[in-house]
Amino acid sequence: MPADVSPTVIAERVVEAILAQKLAPGERLGEQALAENFSVSRTMVREALMQLQARGFVEVQSRRGWYVVEPSAEEARDAFSARRIVEAGILEASAGRPLSKVIRKLRDHIADEQRAIDGADAATRAFLLADFHVCLAEQMGHQLLVDVLRDLTARTTLAATLYQSKHEAGQSCTEHRAIVAALEAGDTAKARLLMLDHIGNVERALEVDVAAEADAPSRLRATLAPVALPRTKR
Repeated sequence: MPADVSPTVIAERVVEAILAQKLAPGERLGEQALAENFSVSRTMVREALMQLQARGFVEVQSRRGWYVVEPSAEEARDAFSARRIVEAGILEASAGRPLSKVIRKLRDHIADEQRAIDGADAATRAFLLADFHVCLAEQMGHQLLVDVLRDLTARTTLAATLYQSKHEAGQSCTEHRAIVAALEAGDTAKARLLMLDHIGNVERALEVDVAAEADAPSRLRATLAPVALPRTKR
């Protein structure tokens, strides 16, 4: 077994693949294939998958194996809502703090985003655009929120993959740049509003009607209603 591989390392690699949109919702994660990929035992892979299950990223289906979860529209909405609370709070707490080092790191990150966009590297592009939000928490010194935000961002990435988000990479990069510009100008209130708009833009770009999906009784009534056949002319 490689010395640097552990169940936690395997789990983090899976989350990284989700953030990079290389793992799709509903995709099967075979224990044997993962064990061979990481050169470890299936016992270690199973422990990693159980960690991911506890974090809400995978589910086990009886007699079928492990699968990446497919978030419902309601679950997607909850994840976006949680992100708004966390990220707006991070920016609000930054008011009055010296942010020159933070801004420099974030600008470097945005430059990497732009290079990935220009280079048409889809996986790196997706990962960096999602990781901007984790980087923000990290650079602001909120270490306890880094893992929380990584998981929330991965959840919304799964939603964006499942519901075919129409939010373009270039637009996300531009919105990130505007947030950092507001921070550099010392206007944390504006940065907070821009972040809320940005997260809202990503959520609204999902091709799903959350309200309709949440109303299960109405959907069932419509499903079971008699078929309206055309009247036969007499």
